[in-house]
Amino acid sequence: MILVVAEQRDGTVNRASWEAVAAAQVMAGVDATAGPIVVALPGAPGNALDAAMNDLSAARVAEVLAIESLALDVYTADGYVAAMQAAIDALSPTVVVFPHTYQARDFVPGLAARIDRSVVTDVTGVIVVDGHLAFVRPMFQGRLAATVVPEGPVPHLVTVQAGAFPTDTARGDAHVPAGHLAVTVDRSTIRQQPEPPFRDTRQAVDLSKAERIVAVGRGIREERHVALARDLAAALGAELGASRPVCDGGWVPMDCQIGSSGQTVAPRLYVALGISGAIQHLVGMKASGVVVAINKDADAPIFEVADYGIVADLFDVVPEIIKALES
Repeated sequence: MILVVAEQRDGTVNRASWEAVAAAQVMAGVDATAGPIVVALPGAPGNALDAAMNDLSAARVAEVLAIESLALDVYTADGYVAAMQAAIDALSPTVVVFPHTYQARDFVPGLAARIDRSVVTDVTGVIVVDGHLAFVRPMFQGRLAATVVPEGPVPHLVTVQAGAFPTDTARGDAHVPAGHLAVTVDRSTIRQQPEPPFRDTRQAVDLSKAERIVAVGRGIREERHVALARDLAAALGAELGASRPVCDGGWVPMDCQIGSSGQTVAPRLYVALGISGAIQHLVGMKASGVVVAINKDADAPIFEVADYGIVADLFDVVPEIIKALES
């Protein structure tokens, strides 16, 4: 059995969880012995967990399962390690799949140490090597890709990089069976004192959920020219993103940064304006559906991943695109 561990906040399942379901589907497709897929959602009994479970019931899997304990009313690493240890003991999966989120990065290493099992992080691909599941993951900020065959007894733990697996096959129209697994978590063993979840008062946009993104790089030359990119984004109904130098310069907020040290995105449309395409940036947007690049340097690496490329000065091209869109 492949066990996918989902995440929710205020009753909403995050997109990364659906990507983890898609990754599990790939695993089941390449390994006939992997068995059925079960999605587990840890949490405390209540409306938020019920709402998220209702959403997850549309997953194209064998079953969805609530991992319930009153001690999971707020997230703590100790609580989740204890809960998932109990769930793994009860369910005996061969692979446990997590979205590679901040939360998973916090508690999954501790879980792996607690149950003494292998963990492969930031997975972007799945293959079979000598009859065993193997996982592809980036190394050295995406410059190399390693194929990793986990050793030791099952279950192996895997975290899935955001944007690496399209979610088209993860959700269906039918509702799958939903169950509940009560686990015992001793509150006295929880060492963390959680604070309320961080919320950005500026209502920052989560670019990982954007359907269209216009990203700007150093080719925009000056801060005042960012307005041109904003105009194109408005015309396309898109969000504004940027490469690291533009964010470091303070021209756009840091939460707009896309790349290995920023957000990982997978929009249906990604328009790159004046972005050369350094590997650190490509790591963050390579899963985009359609990539359009505008750059006057014909040898810019961005053209190697672009579906459509325009070799021209963006200050000549973008105004014309905006005019066409507005007309």
